[in-house]
Amino acid sequence: MPSIDVCFSPELLHLYELKGKAVVAVDILRATSTMVTAFAHGAKDIIPVMKLEECQAYAAKGCLIAAERDGVKAEGFDLGNSPFAYMNGNVQGRTIAITTTNGTRAIHLSMEADEIIVGSFLNLQAVADHLKELQLDVLVVCAGWKGKFNLEDTLYAGALAERLQDSFTFENDATLASLHLYQAAKNDLAAFLRQSSHVRRLENLEIHKDVEFCLLHDKYSVLPVWKGDRLIDLFARKTITA
Repeated sequence: MPSIDVCFSPELLHLYELKGKAVVAVDILRATSTMVTAFAHGAKDIIPVMKLEECQAYAAKGCLIAAERDGVKAEGFDLGNSPFAYMNGNVQGRTIAITTTNGTRAIHLSMEADEIIVGSFLNLQAVADHLKELQLDVLVVCAGWKGKFNLEDTLYAGALAERLQDSFTFENDATLASLHLYQAAKNDLAAFLRQSSHVRRLENLEIHKDVEFCLLHDKYSVLPVWKGDRLIDLFARKTITA
């Protein structure tokens, strides 16, 4: 039986063996939730990059460019990190290059894994179903906040562990802690997170609707996975192939 483990911060990834495993990269507020939303609204593919300058260079290649730093859209970019900015038809059929404070870093630091999947509450069941099919050991990589632990990504890890607990073993205490935390919070995640540091940062930016949206469960049947040098929606590609 495969196992599921949780890495609470990319800064701890050196403690984990990634080869032979599936990584679920998660930055609930808001990078991975926004990527899932972009695919759900027709984005062709997404190129996560680390630096603003690298992201800007993709504009010359015909890509939409998106950037966030410290919760705010970076100046001179087409899009920021709010999922609502990706819902008006502007991303249909487009390639998006994106850089964010935490989420894109978590993805890039996970490159040794056999599979990298982008997770959010919005596509929770799609991720769980895919992992059951893969039958690889799983590591949930929480993006955190600038290398530090955060609550919302850990709650997602617990939600995924709950969906997988009958078919995956728990590698160590991080998974068990995440599960118990989620089970304590799941009846009202928004209330549970209200005093968390990142929610307070976002509330100060008056984007509470983003927070509420990113906590919705199973809104989209979308599965962003890393292929080559970018993310694709595996479900969309399977449909096209079929």
